[in-house]
Amino acid sequence: MPAAPDLLLPAEPRQHAIARDLYALVADRPLISPHGHVDPAVLADDAPFPDPARLLIVPDHYLTRMLLSQGVPPADLGVPSRDGSPVEADGRRIWRRFAEHWRLFRGTPSRLWLEQTLRDVFGVTVPLSPATADHVYDEIAARLAEPAFRPRALFERFNIEVLATTESPLSDLGHHAKLAADGWGGPGGRVITTFRPDNVVDFEFDGWPQNVARLGEVAGTDTGSYAGFLDALRRRRAAFIAAGATSSDHGHPTARTVALDAAEATRLYDRALRGAAGPADAETFRAHMLVEFARMSLDDGLVMQLHPGAVRNHNRWLHARHGRDTGGDVPQATEYVHALAPLLDAYGNDPRLRLVVYTLDEYTFSRELAPLAGGYPALYLGAPWWFLDSPEALRRFRESVTDSAGFYNTAGFVDDTRAFCSIPVRHDVARRVDAGFLARLVAQDRLPLDEAAETIVDLAYHLPRKVFRLDREVRS
Repeated sequence: MPAAPDLLLPAEPRQHAIARDLYALVADRPLISPHGHVDPAVLADDAPFPDPARLLIVPDHYLTRMLLSQGVPPADLGVPSRDGSPVEADGRRIWRRFAEHWRLFRGTPSRLWLEQTLRDVFGVTVPLSPATADHVYDEIAARLAEPAFRPRALFERFNIEVLATTESPLSDLGHHAKLAADGWGGPGGRVITTFRPDNVVDFEFDGWPQNVARLGEVAGTDTGSYAGFLDALRRRRAAFIAAGATSSDHGHPTARTVALDAAEATRLYDRALRGAAGPADAETFRAHMLVEFARMSLDDGLVMQLHPGAVRNHNRWLHARHGRDTGGDVPQATEYVHALAPLLDAYGNDPRLRLVVYTLDEYTFSRELAPLAGGYPALYLGAPWWFLDSPEALRRFRESVTDSAGFYNTAGFVDDTRAFCSIPVRHDVARRVDAGFLARLVAQDRLPLDEAAETIVDLAYHLPRKVFRLDREVRS
C-alpha cells in the first residue's frame, strides 16, 4: 500500500495541486544514498534479516533512546551490553515492550518513518498498538521469510542506484570485495564505501594508540612517526578509492580547522604516542588533520564531508553499559565562520576541493553556513541530519539557506541511516518537503513551474550525483 498521496504536502489548495505535480516527477526516481551507515555485510552476505525486533528496534537508537528517557532500559529492548550484563533475547518480548510505549512517538519523525516502513515495505496496514503487537510482529516475520525480502531483493525494489556505507581505515574492506566480485561494488558500483578516519585521528578515541599501530599494519607502513602516519592514511585512501569510495567523512566535536607546520604536528603526534597529550592537544590535532585531509583531497579527489557538533557519549551510564552509537549523544552549539577560515583560506577557492558541511545547530544555517556556501566554490551544504532530519527541520533548512546559497550550493538529500529498510521512506519524505517548498515559490510567482520541475529533479537525483562525484572517472 503506497504512502498517503497528500502526506506532508501543503494544505493550501493551489500550493497543494502544484506540489502534487512536482512530487510526481521524483516519486519514482532512483535513490542516491551517498552517505550512510548500513553494514555492508547485510548486502554482501544477502542473508535473511533476523526477527522484526532485531531488524527494526534493537539497532535504532532513535527508538531506544526515547524509551530510555521514559525509564525503559536498553537491555529490555535487546541492545547488546559491553559490560556483560544480561539483555532481552526474545524478539517478540522486545517488540511487545516497544509497542507498549508506542504513544511516546506521537508527532515524531521516528513514528512517521516506522509507520511508512511497515506499510510501504512490509505491507502491514494494521496500526501498531499494544493490542496489535503480536499481529504486526507475525506479519513482518512472515515477510522476512520470503526471498523477496532478502537484502539484495529489497535493494532492487527500493530502486537504490548508489548506496555508500562508511568504514574505518582499519577495515580490510572484505565485504566490499565480495560485493565487487558479485558485480555490486567497486568503482562505479551500486554499493561503495566511505573513508571515515576518526578512530585514528582523534587522540581521545578509545584505543587510539592501538588503532594507530593497526593502521600501520593494514597499510604496510610504520606509523611510529607523523610522516609514516600520513603515508599510511594516503595508502588507505587509495585502497578505499579502489573499493569505490568517492568521499571521506569526518565526525569531529567542532568545525575548527588549523594549519600547523610539519614540526608542530609532529610534536603533537609524538606527545600522543607517549600518552602525554591533553584535550587541547587532541582538539588542535583534529583541527589540523582536517586541513591535511583537504590537501589530500586535492590529489586523490575524495569529497570531504564534515559532521561536527555532537557531544559523544553524553550519557556516560549508557556508554559504559552499551557502548557507542546507542543514543547517548546530544548536539551542541557549533561555530563555522572562524572555525573553517584556515581551511577555506588555503583551499576554499580551489575547484579540486569539494567540502560538504553539515550541522546539528540549525541556527547556523542562515547566519553562517548559507553565506559561506554562497561565497566559496569548494563548500556545499549537507542536508539536515540526525536530530534535524524531521519534516519540519527539512522545511526550515530550505527556508533558511535558499536566500544566500540557492539550491545549487546544497548537496541533495542524505539519509545518513543505519536502518536499511527506512531508506526509501526517508528519501520520500525529503522529496515531499521539497515539492511543498517549491510549490510555494511557484504559487507566489517567484519561480516558473518549468524551473521548479527541473529543480526538484536536480535536488532528488542530479545534485547528489554531481556533488559526491558519483559520475567521475576512476583514477589510476
